[in-house]
Amino acid sequence: MKTLIEIHALQNFAPSNLNRDDTGAPKDAFFGGTRRARVSSQCLKRSVREYFKEQNKDWVADRTKRIVNALKERMSAKLKGQKGFTEEKLVKAIEVGVSSLGSNKKVKVDKERKTDVLLFLSPKEIDSLEEVITKFFADLLKTKPSDEVVKSLNDAIDGENTKSRLSLDVALFGRMLAVMPEKNQNAACQVAHAISTHAVEREFDFYTAVDDLKPEDTAGADMMGTVEFNSACFYRYAVVDWEKLVANLHNHTELAVKGLRAFLEGFVVAEPTGKQNTFAAHNPPEFVAVSVRRNTAPRNLANAFETAVRVRKDESLTKVSAERLVEKSNSLASAFDGKGNTFVLNLVDADVKGFGVKVSSLENLLSEAMKALTVVKG
Repeated sequence: MKTLIEIHALQNFAPSNLNRDDTGAPKDAFFGGTRRARVSSQCLKRSVREYFKEQNKDWVADRTKRIVNALKERMSAKLKGQKGFTEEKLVKAIEVGVSSLGSNKKVKVDKERKTDVLLFLSPKEIDSLEEVITKFFADLLKTKPSDEVVKSLNDAIDGENTKSRLSLDVALFGRMLAVMPEKNQNAACQVAHAISTHAVEREFDFYTAVDDLKPEDTAGADMMGTVEFNSACFYRYAVVDWEKLVANLHNHTELAVKGLRAFLEGFVVAEPTGKQNTFAAHNPPEFVAVSVRRNTAPRNLANAFETAVRVRKDESLTKVSAERLVEKSNSLASAFDGKGNTFVLNLVDADVKGFGVKVSSLENLLSEAMKALTVVKG
């Protein structure tokens, strides 16, 4: 039995540059024959992970090449004062320990104490590494650690009997550890690239700056340049496989429920931070739908906007986009399995045509979705 929780959002941003490409321009894509504004799924997931940190730091793993220095800072104060302890010995023990990680190949540590690969580790996994290095401190100062020590170090990361060490963001979004493929985690959540429901053209802001302390009789700007931006109504979509999420958290259902609710809320309220000091485009979604469906395939509704939306000057772009989305959803539900519960936060007064149950606030939207999940689980 597969239970899917899907979220659809329409979010109209004022002029902004939320997610830049390698040239500094807003990311875009061709879709339906026209250029669309785009925000990458990686950027959106990053925003949600940052939101998780505000809720509970233990929910979020660290992706880093600087694990040696992180462990040194944690362990130095605890071990200081012990017989024979020096910071030099501590760094050596940690470097040997970290260099013992890996099955496919071993992690390498360079002269700057950085690993050659990014390690994506949960707080509990870092705690476990610290415990193992502390326990086998003397062994790690030898030329080569024993097989027992190496096994203990590798078991500290999502070990066979310690699967509950996974953090919520790893359970949701997955991870890949090239040096330890057996520690890889398949994601319970999929997040689509956000695309504009309409065609966009790039625009340029020409700016100048003046030196406040230059002589009064000197004219002209002292710095000038351009910033690219656009304004777009984005369609955003994500889907969570409930059973996979629970399995990834090793049947910690309570954490899965909290995490799912936090993910749905974060997906709505968290924003990309690109160029926000310049544009302050803080525009929440005005149409959000959450569906809880069972024994069916995921259903991204982006094709509602295959033909780019065009509006008259007196029409709301978000409202017309919402009505397009509803129309596409209803037609797909007629052709395929349409069973499930859908709840809609509709601030643009779009005609939802039986698309779902209308709710009055984000809090009600989340509560109703979680109630529907409980009914499905039952």
